[in-house]
Amino acid sequence: MVSAEKWNKLNARLVKLGVDEKEIHEQFVRASGPGGQNINKTATCVVLTYLPLGLNVRCKEERTQGLNRYLARKRLADKIEEIRYGAESKRQKEIAKIRRQKKRRSRRAKENILAEKHQRSEIKRTRKGVAIRDEP
Repeated sequence: MVSAEKWNKLNARLVKLGVDEKEIHEQFVRASGPGGQNINKTATCVVLTYLPLGLNVRCKEERTQGLNRYLARKRLADKIEEIRYGAESKRQKEIAKIRRQKKRRSRRAKENILAEKHQRSEIKRTRKGVAIRDEP
């Protein structure tokens, strides 16, 4: 179950984005996938439609409907924020951060590969200088 404090923060975030609860159409459907009998009996999957932008959000991560409602609204807020603020949105910043980290990692990997090549060439170079021949 989600605490009242978290719900209040999420509602404040939605209000800040200009989202009214009346503009959100909420629907509960049966989830699919692993989960056994419970998934076949209960409608824990939450589908939200934000009417002004035509956004659809589907959440079936958790086993309880209440938690899925919270997570679906959180995703909806993320999507709206991304549309409204574009590159300045939280998600875009996270994506950019991950790209920078991957770029840094690949640079490091290239340096390691070059170091190994250099080491291998040194081994080959020392071989060329030593020519052992037994002349009869």
